[in-house]
Amino acid sequence: MKIGNLEIKRTAALAPMAGVADSAFRRICKQFGAAYLVGEMASAKGMHYSDRKTAELLGVSDEERPVAVQLFGDDPELIAEAAKKALDYRPDVIDLNMGCPAPKIAGNGGGSALMKNPTLAGKITEAAVKAVDLPVTVKFRKGWDNEHVNAVEFGRIMQESGAAALTVHGRTREQFYAPPVDLDIIAAVKAAVSIPVIGNGDCDSIQSVINMYDYTKCDLVMIGRGALGNPWIFRQVDQFLADGTVLPLPPLEERMAVMLRQFSLACEQKGEYGAMREARKHAAWYMKGVRGAASLRRQAGTLCTLADARALAEEALRLNPEEAVLDKPSNEEEER
Repeated sequence: MKIGNLEIKRTAALAPMAGVADSAFRRICKQFGAAYLVGEMASAKGMHYSDRKTAELLGVSDEERPVAVQLFGDDPELIAEAAKKALDYRPDVIDLNMGCPAPKIAGNGGGSALMKNPTLAGKITEAAVKAVDLPVTVKFRKGWDNEHVNAVEFGRIMQESGAAALTVHGRTREQFYAPPVDLDIIAAVKAAVSIPVIGNGDCDSIQSVINMYDYTKCDLVMIGRGALGNPWIFRQVDQFLADGTVLPLPPLEERMAVMLRQFSLACEQKGEYGAMREARKHAAWYMKGVRGAASLRRQAGTLCTLADARALAEEALRLNPEEAVLDKPSNEEEER
């Protein structure tokens, strides 16, 4: 598929996830075959008043390409200004977030709140398109709630405003991340516009990715939470689409090595103190399905140093000397 003149392999992309999809995680996902990456969202208003966190949120490496940076806000002028500033970080695409359901974002008029004002959303997109020479894309949802499902109309307006591609998350804002994902609405947006459409929502396995492609006819599938602690999902999807081979889960030793590599990259970028506190949730995700997961997750919640992370990996391997991994955690562990 193409976004503007940017060619992207039609396998699976990594979704933007605030507080999760930092450069370290994106680089790991890219190494495992993610076709396209979108970084953490940055506030256009925040960039106007202070650049304190901009470099951390918008900084990309050549290893990540093709990669987009994501902006959010409800003021066309500030979005245009932020898009110009974002060029300093050399992204391939500028993505506009109009789907975030978080109260602190939507409650202030940004993210999914823009779905209640398609006219303003169109002006924001048009301002960004006029401000930069890069492709501008828009990520949005099914609608605000079930009484206001307007993704098709919204998608058409974004296309008319100059968007180069659309990403549709098949849930309303009211749902947040609760099931079900509406594949019909993604298919309807795809049928209504002529620019590429990326499908997003509950893609956490080869089968769910294939189903998204087959049912919606979307141009690319985007994986979000399904990649947490599971970056090899991109390699599995890539291989299956290439020749139908279903690759097994990597052995635990490899998974622990990947986890430590991610944390090491994060420490290089952010410093050990901040990076390891953010790593706690990632470590817990990496323990999913491992024997002793409940106690390992508790240990993950105490990580402060890379040495602590190495100790966690060693404990996981000690509890699984034969590197056996259960398909699913036991009910007892889930309840804990």
